[in-house]
Amino acid sequence: MTINETSTVLSVEGLTKDYPGVRAVDDVSFSIENSTVHCLVGENGAGKSTLVKMLTGALEPTSGGMMVNGAAYAPTSPSEARSGGIATLFQELHVVDELTVLENLTLGMEKSRFGFFVKSDLEDRVIRTLATIEPSIDPAARVSTLSVAQKQIIEIARAASSGANIIIMDEPTAALSEREVLRLFTVIRRLRESNVTVIYISHKLDEIFELGDNVTVMRDGKHIATCPLTQVDGRGELIEMMIGRTVFQNYEARGTVGDKVMLKAEGLSNALLKDVSFDIKSGEIIGFYGLVGAGKTEVARALFGADSFEGRVTFKGQPSGKTPKQAIASGIALVPEERRTQGLFTSLTIRENIPVMNLPRVSQGGVFKAADVQDAALDYVKQLGIATSSIEKHTEKLSGGNQQKVVLAKCLFSEADLLLLDEPTRGVDVGAKTEIYDIIKSLADHGNSVAVFSSELEEVLGICDRVFLMFDGRLQEEIINGPDVDIAHILNVVTGGQEEDVA
Repeated sequence: MTINETSTVLSVEGLTKDYPGVRAVDDVSFSIENSTVHCLVGENGAGKSTLVKMLTGALEPTSGGMMVNGAAYAPTSPSEARSGGIATLFQELHVVDELTVLENLTLGMEKSRFGFFVKSDLEDRVIRTLATIEPSIDPAARVSTLSVAQKQIIEIARAASSGANIIIMDEPTAALSEREVLRLFTVIRRLRESNVTVIYISHKLDEIFELGDNVTVMRDGKHIATCPLTQVDGRGELIEMMIGRTVFQNYEARGTVGDKVMLKAEGLSNALLKDVSFDIKSGEIIGFYGLVGAGKTEVARALFGADSFEGRVTFKGQPSGKTPKQAIASGIALVPEERRTQGLFTSLTIRENIPVMNLPRVSQGGVFKAADVQDAALDYVKQLGIATSSIEKHTEKLSGGNQQKVVLAKCLFSEADLLLLDEPTRGVDVGAKTEIYDIIKSLADHGNSVAVFSSELEEVLGICDRVFLMFDGRLQEEIINGPDVDIAHILNVVTGGQEEDVA
């Protein structure tokens, strides 16, 4: 299915992006009409993010070309992309709270001469743009006093006033309340009426059908379809296009899952989580699966004491600690999603990183036992197959997969009974993934409990005994893993659908 080629504002022809051993985007071609909301959908790993990075100049295509507003388009940076007519609204807001709305709107676009700002019509232009999009926001207000939705509107107004007539919005409602979502939709419709095209990326399929004019579906790096949403027969057909294959499952039921409940969570609630309850048994691998903003990471951080919450958590029959230090002392360890910034001391060596979660094991009277530290490092390098020429190698110089193994080694050295693994294989190669999965299974076979928080369906269905499906901060459903798992039903649940939406 294709859309009619009328007033095309953006066209992509044969766009391809290769990495060593991986083709992330594979010969993608489609076009986008002017003054429309064009939705981009696909599973995690479908190639959406790589495509957007090429559109915004953050990545250079391996081959293929693009045209914007009828002219050849090959940006080498986001600033060049903006000059060419494309601006992006990312999930993470790029506003300065200490400045006023007006100062944020003009930030980076000021006119200068010999290093001094000079007067221009910029301020009048951005104020007019803001008034057109959302007149209730005072240009003199300090940004720190505004809501998340209002801050997003400032970024939209800045993009529109820069001259961009295509605005990419990547999961813009992930952190918004229901009322703020409706407000954002109103703004997007105003943009469309003002001759601006919006490329809208979301995992929430209800938003796609409510807001979108056309949709492009990607799968495994390939373009599957581009068509008007009026030609799509509801969520079921869209999900079918997104899947289009059987998810590979190599799960084998294990006999090591015990009856003893290791951890019990009751009614976990905070700014994002809504009354989340579950348990984890000894020797069990459980999975939390959901898309962006579903709440997976927030569950992990709550269990580890990194985020505050209401509700109750008991671990090994005792109330769980409220801080990471208490969690580690009780036997809970976390492998965080951001391993470089939260999981490692990248300026330290492998030897120096491994013992940091359990220093008493390698010290006496406050003095490190150098031989014990070295033995521990050598032992875990061998156990986990960390590829390195020396334990004295700084972790910043390791590959992503080997960095992740060092983080795992830290957690294992802490002698944790429960490991919380947040996106444990993100950014690692296929070989390292397999090795990490084998480590996880071995840990569970030896009686440890493991919770995997992942946005990769194939991952959780490959190794987890039970999978909890999350959407919008809620635990929607529990799936017992096995050969009869309904993939379409799982995707329907995690994109906000109800059971009756998919036959």
